[in-house]
Amino acid sequence: MSKEVSENNKKYTVWIWILSIAIPLVVSVLFSVKIPGVERLGFLPPIYASINALTAILLVVALFQIKKGNRKTHERIMRTCILLSVLFLGMYVAYHMTSESTSYGGEGVMRYMYFGILISHILLSIVVIPFVLVTYVRAITGNFKMHKKIARITFPLWLYVAVSGVIVYLMISPYY
Repeated sequence: MSKEVSENNKKYTVWIWILSIAIPLVVSVLFSVKIPGVERLGFLPPIYASINALTAILLVVALFQIKKGNRKTHERIMRTCILLSVLFLGMYVAYHMTSESTSYGGEGVMRYMYFGILISHILLSIVVIPFVLVTYVRAITGNFKMHKKIARITFPLWLYVAVSGVIVYLMISPYY
């Protein structure tokens, strides 16, 4: 590995660490911030749930594209998935900065299922951040062998987070 490539990898690694720590911290801090005088953005949950659904679909399409050898199409779709995830996060935070959290009203087994899915969704949405970033960096730096290796872990994690986000929305939507 050349010195220049090594320096670039170090820079990317620093940014991956910063973003992987900063994003969950900033989101958790912003959850406690309420913007006074701003109307509740209650129209956002179905939009960001749809963004999660679209992300899940595109992740699967991207997988099929790379398996067919369509690297450029795969790359475009994956960049779109990252953009959609950033858009989701912005809307999610905006909603929670203008609205009180909605309590789940289901009972019994459904309540346990809801919280099981919600907790796993939240935890894995934090865990997946560095995986997505490392996978992306390995692709853009041309390290396709290592990209493929970590993508085998990143893909199911990211797909689970996207799909479980939709499920959580569908389960809590009657209580908005």
